[in-house]
Amino acid sequence: MPEVLEVESYRQLAERVVGATIVRGWADAYAAKKLPSPSSWARAVKNLTVTATSRRGKLLLIETSGVTLGMRFGMTGVLLIDQDAGIDGLFYGPHSYKAQWVRAGLEFADGRKLVLHDPRRLARCEIDPDLSGLGPDALSLTRKEFTQIVRIGRGEGPAIKARLLDQSVVAGVGNLLGDEILFRAGIDPRTPTALLSSDQRNRLYSAFTRTMRTLQRRGGSHLGEHMEGRFPGGHCPLDGGAMLSSAVGGRTTYWCSTHQQ
Repeated sequence: MPEVLEVESYRQLAERVVGATIVRGWADAYAAKKLPSPSSWARAVKNLTVTATSRRGKLLLIETSGVTLGMRFGMTGVLLIDQDAGIDGLFYGPHSYKAQWVRAGLEFADGRKLVLHDPRRLARCEIDPDLSGLGPDALSLTRKEFTQIVRIGRGEGPAIKARLLDQSVVAGVGNLLGDEILFRAGIDPRTPTALLSSDQRNRLYSAFTRTMRTLQRRGGSHLGEHMEGRFPGGHCPLDGGAMLSSAVGGRTTYWCSTHQQ
């Protein structure tokens, strides 16, 4: 599933079309669900020049000479320019290209095409997307911003895994990254955020930054240390402890029964 690391790869791919002029755009009814109509995408993008790319969490932003174009990738969305993909494949997504899975795209004056490919039909296009509901970006998170993530005003707060998945708190962490961060930090994902000790908070911040840096270098959110034991009946690759599984924050979560306390 595309998380912040995958969408950053998409952004880097989209850099290839900076300076290109859009001659045509299209979006099907699924990709256009955040728009007034599918045709509004085509009308908005025609004759615009791509000036830059950026990103907030899992939201790709394509800056143009007019509006800002946004793309969200859902669970299985992949960005391609012609036949070049931003990543080799998604762990839970498609590993092949099919024309019927193309949901939206842009065609440029030089003949190139940027397309949004998504079998599950959950990816979305947006025009001038609102960023106010998104927290700080996970790839550039500062210690001060991290402090706000673990600060709870009243009560115990949500489970720390659920807190990390809240895009209004920190933008870009998905299910696999959340599990990997907590695996590296040695923290039970069910721990209420407000009950984290000072030592756990320090370990969590260190694990957060190391996970982002290491998995970006490896090439994806699915390349973490915990993945070897991420299946029913699996065992921790660090200490051999049984891997437990439950829904936390609405997502299937895996953690080690031994070192994640």
